Amino acid sequence: MKSILWFDRTFNFEMPIEMFPMVVERLRGTPIRIGERIREVPQDKLIERVNDCWSIQENVGHLWDLEPLWYGRIEDFIAGRERLRPAELTNKKTHEANHNNTSIEYLLKEFRSSRDKLIRQIETLTPKQKQATARHPRLDQTMRVIDSAFFMAEHDDHHLAEVSRIIKKLNLE
Repeated sequence: MKSILWFDRTFNFEMPIEMFPMVVERLRGTPIRIGERIREVPQDKLIERVNDCWSIQENVGHLWDLEPLWYGRIEDFIAGRERLRPAELTNKKTHEANHNNTSIEYLLKEFRSSRDKLIRQIETLTPKQKQATARHPRLDQTMRVIDSAFFMAEHDDHHLAEVSRIIKKLNLE
């Protein structure tokens, strides 16, 4: 089955605030899940591109690349901004990072460290801060912190699914 492109996704932000702890756990678990998913993939396959798409390692690097954006958007909520900071939609940082020339161990360690920082930031939010709203720049939708966290978790899972697709294409299962 062909998956939907990330930029073609639409979102309905109606999740009850009581789901907040579960969404945070999804975010917390991404570095562990991706590490486990690629644990037995040989190094030469981690950097192999399939159909000129990002390699497994580039997908991992991309997740790490976006951590400052996610952290910054939480800061936007805290500051009471009306609009969240925009993403750089060409993924220039990932394209220029040359993640295939970095060790997967380093990428996973840095991603986990950055994600831990994000989780600590989210977990220190007051109940009032958790209720803050702001407009997402690309989706042009108002979202709450829980919606932003859900959006992050969905983006994580989008790339985890891409890693699984690559693993299947490379006949590694």
